[in-house]
Amino acid sequence: MLKIKVVAVGQLKERFWKDACTEYLKRLRAYANVTVVELPDVSPERAGGERQAVEREGKSVLDALDASEHVILLDIKGKAVSSEDMASALESLTVDGISSVAFVIGGSCGVSDEVRKRANARWSFGRITLPHNLARVVALEQIYRAFRIIRHEPYHK
Repeated sequence: MLKIKVVAVGQLKERFWKDACTEYLKRLRAYANVTVVELPDVSPERAGGERQAVEREGKSVLDALDASEHVILLDIKGKAVSSEDMASALESLTVDGISSVAFVIGGSCGVSDEVRKRANARWSFGRITLPHNLARVVALEQIYRAFRIIRHEPYHK
């Protein structure tokens, strides 16, 4: 079974975001071993500026990744992917022998160059900016949708 890790900078504070993520994680159990690693965001004011905050968050992200994981950075400047593209890519990764995939969601100031360099792919859900809590819900929903598409199960239309 494919292992998927969602590494997300920022905490979910509101119950409705937590409930949405919990629901998709429950649905995903039938398809993959999915975990979420929630990392604290760093205040630019306390870190000495945005660049320093991004660098500190980036170190936390890199520490949360395993060397063997195929890393997909969710990035507004990444390649726009459809639900079908995600399904095809996840299926191809498993066929190619990849057993562990990590999706990275950066903080409000973005991600460090080191995180970008570590990524095997950079995907975008479109050119809109999503707050990190909504991006996490969308990522989990799209991963779930991808598995439904792969298995030709109803849901995605």
